[in-house]
Parts: sequence; C-alpha cells; structure tokens
Amino acid sequence: MKRLSTFSALVAISVTTVRIVQAAVYQSIDELPQSASTNATFDFIVVGGGGAGAALASRLTENPNFNVLLIEAGPDNEGREDLAMPSKNLEVQADKTYHWGWYTTPQAGVNNRSIEYKSGHVLGGGTSMNGMVYTRGADNDYDLWGKVSKDKKWSWKALAPYIKKHEKWVQPPGERNISGQYDPRVHGYKGPVGVSLPWSSPIEFDIRCLKNAEIQDEFDFNLDPNSGKPTGVTWTQFTINGGERSSSATAYLGASVRKRPNLSILVNTYAKRVLQYDGPSIGLWREMRTVEIVARSGEGLSRTVTAKKEVILTAGAVGSAKILLDSGIGPKEELEKIGVKSIVDIHDVGKGLTDHLTASIMWSANGTDSQINATEALALWQKERIGPYAEPTGPRHQILWSRLPENSALLKEYKDPSAGPNAPHFEITLSGGGTTVFSFVVLLTPYSRGSVTINSTDPLSPPLIDLAFLTHPFDRAAVIEGIRQTKRFYSGTAWDGYITSFLGPDPDADPSPEGQEKFWDAIKADLNSFFHPCGTAAISPAGSGVGKGEGVVDPNLKVKRTRGLRVADAAIIPYVPTAHTQAAVYILAERAADLIKEQWA
Repeated sequence: MKRLSTFSALVAISVTTVRIVQAAVYQSIDELPQSASTNATFDFIVVGGGGAGAALASRLTENPNFNVLLIEAGPDNEGREDLAMPSKNLEVQADKTYHWGWYTTPQAGVNNRSIEYKSGHVLGGGTSMNGMVYTRGADNDYDLWGKVSKDKKWSWKALAPYIKKHEKWVQPPGERNISGQYDPRVHGYKGPVGVSLPWSSPIEFDIRCLKNAEIQDEFDFNLDPNSGKPTGVTWTQFTINGGERSSSATAYLGASVRKRPNLSILVNTYAKRVLQYDGPSIGLWREMRTVEIVARSGEGLSRTVTAKKEVILTAGAVGSAKILLDSGIGPKEELEKIGVKSIVDIHDVGKGLTDHLTASIMWSANGTDSQINATEALALWQKERIGPYAEPTGPRHQILWSRLPENSALLKEYKDPSAGPNAPHFEITLSGGGTTVFSFVVLLTPYSRGSVTINSTDPLSPPLIDLAFLTHPFDRAAVIEGIRQTKRFYSGTAWDGYITSFLGPDPDADPSPEGQEKFWDAIKADLNSFFHPCGTAAISPAGSGVGKGEGVVDPNLKVKRTRGLRVADAAIIPYVPTAHTQAAVYILAERAADLIKEQWA
C-alpha cells in the first residue's frame, strides 16, 4: 500500500491506527495489539531498554498525557535471580542470554585478535549485567560536553540537579560502619537508582591500601570519587540497594511504574530501522517517526509502530549508531557502496568510537582470606540479602584513580588527552586478600578512535565494531606508564611482609628488543575492553554542519536534518568519561527527559 504523503495525513486517519492505551509488558511482537494492516501509534517510541531508555520511559510517563512505547531487544528482567544477585555479575556477563554476542573486527593493535564485545541484551541493558561500579567521572569531563556542544547547560555545574536526581544513596545491608568512607554532601537521596558501599567490611588488604596512600607522596586518599574530583585512592561505590543489583530496569521500571496506563514495554523485539515518510520533503529535513520491528528470532513479518511526537534512540553507542546506519542516516558514500539508500548524509554517524582499554597485572602475596562457602552464602543472601553474594565478584573496596605526573615525557610529547586537571588518566583496580594481588590498569583517556559500521543491507546482521585499540603511540606508552605507576603503588612499605613478588607482565624486566616484544605479546594476548563505548553519534553545536568532525546531534539531542528523531545515550558523549559510564548515561537521560517534556508541554 502506498504510504501517505504527509505525516499529518497519516496520523489523522485514525481508522487505520491502533492507539495503545493500557499499560502492558508484551513478551513478543505477536502480543502487541496490531495486525499487518494496522500501524500502532504512540506519542513517543523509545528504542532500547538500557540505562537511558528505561530512565526516559519512566520520566516521560510521569506526564499522564504522554503515551510511550519502550522497545527492548532482549528479555524482561523480572523474576531472574541471577540478575538480582550482585555476586553473579561475571556469570551474567558470560551468559549470552543477556548480551548481543558481538565481536570486534580483528584489532591490529592486539595481534589481530577479535574481542568479544559485551553489550546488554535484556531490560536494563548494561546496568543489568555490569560490575555495578558507580562513578560519575571528573567535572572536567562534563565541562567538555559543554565546550564541544557550545552549550553550557551540558557543563558540570548546570547538570548538578541531574547528577543527584537519579541517585538514592543507601546504607549497605548488615552492620558495616561506613562513617568516613564517603562524602554525604555529594550524593542524592531521593532518586530511583540505589547506590551504596559493599556489604563486607574492609580486610587487611584494604587497610594496607589506605595506609599506602598515607605514606607515599605520589598517592593520596580521596574521601569520595563522585565529587567531580576523583583522583586518589577511593572507596568503591556500587549500584546496589538492599543487597540487590539496582539496574535501570529495577530502579525506573518497578511495579508502580509498570502499572501506568500510558506505558507499554515490548521485549524480545528488534528495532530494524527508522523509516522515512514518503512524499515531499521540507528542504533537507526528513520526517523519521516510524520504527520497523521484528521478533527477536528474526522470523516472522516485520511490523511498524509510529510516534506522533518522537522516536528516541537509546540502544547504546553501538546499537544506536547501527540503527541510524541501517536507516540510511550516515555517510552517504559508505552506505550507498553497500546498497543502503542514503536518507540523510551525516558523516560522523558511527565515527569517533572511544572506549576504555585495560591490561591486567599480578603479584603473589601471603594474604589469609578464607574461601567462601557457596552453599552458606547463597542461603544467607536468599534469606537476608547479606553476605558475600550481596556484593560483586571481583574488585570490591578500593580503586586508585591517577594521572600521569606533570613532568611526564608523554605529556610533553603529546597534548594531554584528558578533559582537564581533575580527570584521571588511569583507573587502577585494587584487589587482593588471598595469595594473589590483582589489578586492572585501565587507560581512561585513549587517543585511539574507532568506529561502528555496517556491511550489509540486512539490519539483523551484526555491526562491525572497530575499537582501534593501541593504534596511537600515546596509548601504547601510556599503558606502560600505568603499569609502572601500579608497581610503585605496591612497592610502598605498607606492603612489607604481604606482597612477595611481581608476576607481571613487566615492561622493565628486559629492556632488550626481544624482552620488549615478549612483554607486548603478553599484554596484547590479554588486553581487553571495559565495555564503555561512547561517541558514535556525538553532540555538536546548534547549527553545525554534517561533515567530518561536525557531530551527529545538536545540543537538544536531535539528529541533524531530521524531524522527530533523537539519540539520548552514550553515543552522544563526545569523549569517553574518566569513569564507568552508567552514571553519565543516567545524568544525560534525566536531562534529555526534561528537554523532551519542555518541548511537548
């Protein structure tokens, strides 16, 4: 059937549309009240039920006059104990039920390895499967958003209401005394997302970390990493509430929200592309308010749903970029080369991918922590929501956030890639207690830039994810400096009698070419992502163009040269923050909700 020539004509003919008015969680596309000859309409369609999508759907439906459909490719989070139990984080990340199963393209910087690239595929997205670390990053990171967009409303001070709006600081379950382990002034207490310190009390290893920060001049203790100035040894905060994971799904889409008659949630459903209305265009602008969807299996008929007001992409930095490209929004020459019709020519869609890369190093130690009794731990968590299963598996109590020294040769050779003096270059996780001390050395400020592209006209084909890890010489040199800094941290007198030897990889063990090659072989074999992709639909100034380096969305997060289409997730963040990204995503989603509410009030 030929499409109507204008959007207004389409929505006016109510006889051919079905407007959903009752709240529901639809487990499949077949449950959605529409047929092949009808087109369900909503005021807003939010594509992607992760950190940003769940928050937006919840905030928009606070207005009873807004009718919202939230589409999630993965399953519902409800009734899944493994998603609720914090200690299951690594198991959940390994379960392909909950992630897309993507792999990167062969990475030249890491011996042509393809890295398994985990991205949430469940209601709650990454917040349902991540390590739950809650860090906002540096104030400089957000000020850079304001600078890049030329809109000060995206700066740290202007975002202050949203920085606290999503958070609900809570006491950890049990009897742990957290006095002096966080700054109550910098937290929110009325938001939906629970944040706390872990259940367990500090052990000998943690006390030695703090002691080391006292006695070594290079390292300081920092009371709270979420003040906007995170550098130093800090207590680690997690999105855990009452011994359970606090994801965007549990926090923003709880029972009371699911009862709203103006919210519909459709899970197990892929959004294939956003469709343009046929008919005359208004100059360079394209109406993009219809979403083509298909069952998670990829089988069955594709159907459409239409937004009367807006489609909002919140499928993550990879997913949102892919949907734009599949929709014909992106670099025209590249799309037409693979047979995708160009609808809107925007060069930067999928470009500018930035992510954190991490190397791991180890020491032997003589800690005496006892092993967990799994049966007892499970029973304790199920009964009281306390015990070892009430906190994540992996680094728990402290993180060292650090910068390269001011006199670093690297900072003399290269422009500082950080957003400013409060932004750390490294996140160094501190984990020990038994016979091994382990640290991830995470480069937070890489120079390398990757991309998300497609090579098929089939929207169900996987994206091409190129992280470009270690393709810039700064990044290679910075990894070495991060390892050396970690070695210095563990060389302090606080570790006397505890750490016995460095197990490596050690960049200083053998300076010969052969020795350095051996070191890099070990690093490249293990180097991985922290799965914090950003920048594939970057924010840019109002009125800027669509050429190389000119961004994808304007300061209101509207996709350039389109009407009715926004992106509101990590894709719009121009440079990856010096933090785990869930907090930044909540912050931008909260502001995006207000921007949308204000426009359509």
